[in-house]
Amino acid sequence: MILKKVVLDNIRSYIHEEVNFSIGSTLLAGDIGCGKTSILLAIEFALFGLQPGQRGSYLLRNGADEGGVKLEFLVDGKEIIVERTLKKGKTISQDYSAITIDGEKQELAVTELKNRVLEILNYPREFAKKQNLLYKFTVYTPQEEMKQIILEDPETRVNTLRHVFGIDKYKKIMENVALVRLKLREEKRMMEGITMNLEEDKLLIEKKQKDVEDMKSALVLLTGELLIESEKKREKEKAVKEVQEKIDEKRKLSEELAKSKIMLMSKKETLSTNEKTLEELSHEIQEFEKLQFNPLKFQEIEDEISKIKKEKEKLSVTSLDLNSKIAAIKFKIEENSKLKNKMSNLDVCPTCLQNVDAVYRANVLNKTHNDISSLSNQVQALEIEKISSVEKTKKIELDLDIKQRELTELKILKMKYDGIKDKREKYRKSNTLIQDLRKDIALLNNHNRSLNDSIMSLSKFDRLFEDKETELMNAQRQERLAEIKLAELKKEIEFFSRLILELKDKIRKVEEIKKKLTHISELETWLGTKFIPVVAFIENNVMKKLKSEFSKLFSEWFSILVPESFNVRLSDNFTPIIEQQDYEIDYAYLSGGERTAIALAYRLALTQVINSLMSRLKTRDLVILDEPTDGFSEQQLDKMREVLDQLRVKQLIIVSHEQKIESFVENVIRFKKQHGESYRVQ
Repeated sequence: MILKKVVLDNIRSYIHEEVNFSIGSTLLAGDIGCGKTSILLAIEFALFGLQPGQRGSYLLRNGADEGGVKLEFLVDGKEIIVERTLKKGKTISQDYSAITIDGEKQELAVTELKNRVLEILNYPREFAKKQNLLYKFTVYTPQEEMKQIILEDPETRVNTLRHVFGIDKYKKIMENVALVRLKLREEKRMMEGITMNLEEDKLLIEKKQKDVEDMKSALVLLTGELLIESEKKREKEKAVKEVQEKIDEKRKLSEELAKSKIMLMSKKETLSTNEKTLEELSHEIQEFEKLQFNPLKFQEIEDEISKIKKEKEKLSVTSLDLNSKIAAIKFKIEENSKLKNKMSNLDVCPTCLQNVDAVYRANVLNKTHNDISSLSNQVQALEIEKISSVEKTKKIELDLDIKQRELTELKILKMKYDGIKDKREKYRKSNTLIQDLRKDIALLNNHNRSLNDSIMSLSKFDRLFEDKETELMNAQRQERLAEIKLAELKKEIEFFSRLILELKDKIRKVEEIKKKLTHISELETWLGTKFIPVVAFIENNVMKKLKSEFSKLFSEWFSILVPESFNVRLSDNFTPIIEQQDYEIDYAYLSGGERTAIALAYRLALTQVINSLMSRLKTRDLVILDEPTDGFSEQQLDKMREVLDQLRVKQLIIVSHEQKIESFVENVIRFKKQHGESYRVQ
């Protein structure tokens, strides 16, 4: 990883600033408090976001509502840009985050971006939700934090270093093994409870199998008993069927007798009806024979009626002619009356408009009066003739009515006379039918007596049927009882057979559990006696090797920074041991420069061990030192050149207010702070 540029907007004391980094060694120079460390905090924020327990107010500039950091760096030749912003609301929180890889930008959630950066830097994924210890101990550690780890109690320091080195996995393994052993012991207790009755179940299977064999023998006997009862039932069914046939025969004879009685009754009713009809026909024939019918009289009356009708038609024509003449004459009288009235009041001719002469008007009126008088006389004569015609018509209609009644009576008499032949034929047929009916009735009476005799002879089978049916029901009940016993025995055999199969399956499973129990017991024993000691041995050897290498590097770095009279090494809990002339010196009694040298040597040794142990980390080419010479003497400052030369990293960034350091590095970036605002000096 090589840093190229970082851009700060409203971060701590910066309003806006861009800082470009070069390969090689670079010094961030300036007075104490001018904002140098803020650049390093901005880089860390851009990479990993706010750390657990870190507040946004620690980074956002006072009075600003939003701010952010943009960091550009190289990893394996890829240009990567990371952007993060802070926004002020009820609290100051992370707002926007994005990453650009070789020009391809992608907006991500805060945690997603951290995971992506860890992936790019090849940091273990377990650091996703933890503090950036690897970054702090391999790239950038504030000087006070390195001093703090030295001053921590031994257990906390060892646990921290175990975590950084990745050795805490052995502790997790031991804890997980303890949980596994606990789980295995629980499974053992459960399996022991399951397998406890295994032998009893085997004995139970043997007993159940013997019971099934006994039941199968009983099943053969019950099957034979069922066959005997079924045969008895069939014999009873045959006997019942034979009796039933006799009863059915009796029923059919009874039905036939009932039908015959109905037929006999019908025949008797028909005979009675025909006898009455015959008597009536005889009486009617005698009455008709007394009647006298004259066909000539019938024709004479018809001729007279025809003559009267013709005469009536003539009178109707005459009456119509008289009515027409009377109407025509009355119309003429009305016309003359209108002319008379008109001429009486007419003084001027409406046609020629000349005065009408009085003599002429008198002549016209006189002529009109004479015409009306003549026409009235004609009407009177015609009216008298009309009355005479009406009286003749009434007389003719009366005669016609009398003659028509006589004709109707003769027609009725003729119809009766004509129907006597049919009645005589009907009388003959009825008489023949009566004779046939009397013969049929005699035959039916004989047939009914024969049926009654047959029915009486079959009545004895009614009681016999009841006895046979009772015997059949008893046989059916015995067969059913045998079937039930057989079915119950089969179900019992089936139940016991299924129970045996279940017990066998249970025993098979229990035996498998027993094998598994043996395996679990062996595994639990192996974990306790073999695996745990091996893990503890490996962990102990790894810790010893790390401590040995760490102690060696720590001693080498320290020997460069302090006089040769000091001898330093690390204890088993990674606590620095400082000796001078075979006397151990407490860390608190060292001078400020000596304590800084201890912390710097510890920091450089830790970085080198981690990079060596985790050689695939992409941050191994970058080291950032924050005020590494705090409290150094001039002689120790001169030693820093040798320290920096031996670091052998591609990019080294140093934060320091010591001017002498400027001669040790290749690039210098200066910062100042005025009126609460930090900025880079051009």
